[in-house]
Amino acid sequence: MLLRSFRTVELLRRISTSSSVSGYRTSPSFLQRYNGVLPHRVTTESPFPSHIFRFCYSLSVNSQNENQHTTLSAPVSSRRVNNRKISRRRKAGKSPSISPAADAVDLALDSVVKIFTVSTSPSYFLPWQNKSQRESMGSGFVISGRKIITNAHVVADHSFVLVRKHGSSIKHRAEVQAVGHECDLAILVVDSEVFWEGMNSLELGDIPFLQEAVAVVGYPQGGDNISVTKGVVSRVEPTQYVHGATQLMAIQIDAAINPGNSGGPAIMGNKVAGVAFQNLSGAENIGYIIPTPVIKHFINGVEECGKYIGFCSMGVSCQPMENGELRSGFQMSSEMTGVLVSKINPLSDAHKILKKDDVILAFDGVPIANDGTVPFRNRERITFDHLVSMKKPDETALVKVLREGKEHEFSITLRPLQPLVPVHQFDQLPSYYIFAGFVFVPLTQPYLHEYGEDWYNTSPRTLCQRALKDLPKKAGQQLVIVSQVLMDDINTGYERLAELQVNKVNGVEVDNLRHLCQLIENCNTEKLRIDLDDESRVIVLNYQSAKIATSLILKRHRIASVISSDLLVEQNLETELASCSAV
Repeated sequence: MLLRSFRTVELLRRISTSSSVSGYRTSPSFLQRYNGVLPHRVTTESPFPSHIFRFCYSLSVNSQNENQHTTLSAPVSSRRVNNRKISRRRKAGKSPSISPAADAVDLALDSVVKIFTVSTSPSYFLPWQNKSQRESMGSGFVISGRKIITNAHVVADHSFVLVRKHGSSIKHRAEVQAVGHECDLAILVVDSEVFWEGMNSLELGDIPFLQEAVAVVGYPQGGDNISVTKGVVSRVEPTQYVHGATQLMAIQIDAAINPGNSGGPAIMGNKVAGVAFQNLSGAENIGYIIPTPVIKHFINGVEECGKYIGFCSMGVSCQPMENGELRSGFQMSSEMTGVLVSKINPLSDAHKILKKDDVILAFDGVPIANDGTVPFRNRERITFDHLVSMKKPDETALVKVLREGKEHEFSITLRPLQPLVPVHQFDQLPSYYIFAGFVFVPLTQPYLHEYGEDWYNTSPRTLCQRALKDLPKKAGQQLVIVSQVLMDDINTGYERLAELQVNKVNGVEVDNLRHLCQLIENCNTEKLRIDLDDESRVIVLNYQSAKIATSLILKRHRIASVISSDLLVEQNLETELASCSAV
């Protein structure tokens, strides 16, 4: 996802064309996943679309061997000359023909900023420590309310952020007010009054039509001045957002989006048509921008709730019904169209209402075609998942369903849903708990990405399949695993019991890592029994001896705490609440 070097591009191209499904980690800081549509999202797509592996970020990473990219730069001196020519034409009563690039430069000079980020990613194999610090650059632009819009991957895992406006040598400290990794958007704020002198905000426009001209403005690597690339709109459809592994609407353009362009505006006329965020590796001049409906949904959600809350999902997976015999088998008449419900997330409202083998005919009165699409603008079509994602949390939708040959209409409440195994975990430290040398962690896809670029094939097969296919059965559920065993006399003979899921502690099923921690800490028996991997492996320890050994193991491995800070805070809160109740 980070377009780092030509060697990296070649590597990504080989991954994308391999016969097996695979993912790759594109930098020491960003562990990206390419697992197709999340199981709790409404989708009629294949779970592992082949083109997803070819998307790349357009974030510039400081390196001694930066790639040089040819872009259409716009020096200030040439702009002034053009402005004088335009002014003379206006005085003469003529109507000058101004290119989109010239308009974009005029708008962008006082609106587009360069962003400098220092970030540090955690280690998921050693969750008590971080990886090395790195620096990267991106772009952003000012909107109303003294806010700066940029990409989430520009500031992901940030520890320090600076911004610099055009024509200035001074960098100003910026704070990340909100970040949405699903939609790859973030809002920055700058307190310095000096920074805001002379700055103008850009206005968000509408979705451009096909073949309309846009100009992408930003600070790609290869130079320090502002840069403009021109292009036209080629396609508008739901696309895989590689940073958040989510399918949302995106606009494909034929303008080059190079490293450093991330977060810059795509300008059409005098308004913003979208935000540059990724390109297609191995293809020439195919870039993608985030459209304004997604941007507005993100901004409105932050303004209404004070933080990013996510995009809604029905929590169902659907199968297209393009086969005539399939439609006949589910008693669909010749004029009926729709999609077949194949899987339902148990945490969704749809789980209480819909059933497997229901046929969804319409969503909010919009008929759904047999391929899962709905009408969009002038003779265009788009998957109905877009209608779902644009709903506000806790908003209802009217769904028409065919069940056993009879039509029904149900009102379903929509809300953001979290997968059983998190797809990303930016801007937070991993959770862990250590007892008797066993390192317990919740299973996440970033953990699997630590196995390398070909993590889908090199990570433990059972864990990988559960991460991609299993659905949560109750709120707050996690898959807890033994990530490794820190050797000691207390765990001799158990050293091969790593990379296995924890099912029970003393006969009690484990809900999540916090629950496991409570079960172990509150053990009141002489022996502690832990059942692993569908109860096919067992660990038995002397509880008191294990507690003594734990402190020695931590000291030997120079680990500061037996438990991660997030679990420690939760434990302290519970202790305080219990003491208050006792009083």
